[in-house]
Amino acid sequence: QVQLVESGGGLVQAGGSLRLSCAASGRTFSNYRMGWFRQAPGKEREFVGVISRFGGSARYADSVKGRFTISRDNAKNTVYLQLNSLKPEDTAVYYCAAAAPGSSVSEYDYWGQGTQVTVSS
Repeated sequence: QVQLVESGGGLVQAGGSLRLSCAASGRTFSNYRMGWFRQAPGKEREFVGVISRFGGSARYADSVKGRFTISRDNAKNTVYLQLNSLKPEDTAVYYCAAAAPGSSVSEYDYWGQGTQVTVSS
């Protein structure tokens, strides 16, 4: 089974940047579609973005498009979320997730524990 560990969250001023990392276990990391999600206090978890197995394709939620970028380094079993031009409404716990081979486009099989991102005014 895959274990995912997020890191890189913290407190940042509006307009600032953070880079989140998600380290995965296993020797077949490139087999997994990797997604990022977030959950703000009192809100449902929402989709942020997803990257394909070899990093050739990515898509994002409209709320973050143009500001956030997903990348991956399969040699390091790590996926990244670069957060730029942060806004207070980006404050949330951010989770990475992995979709195993055979999963549908909207299904994820493994989840990390989350990392807190707080954006102040």
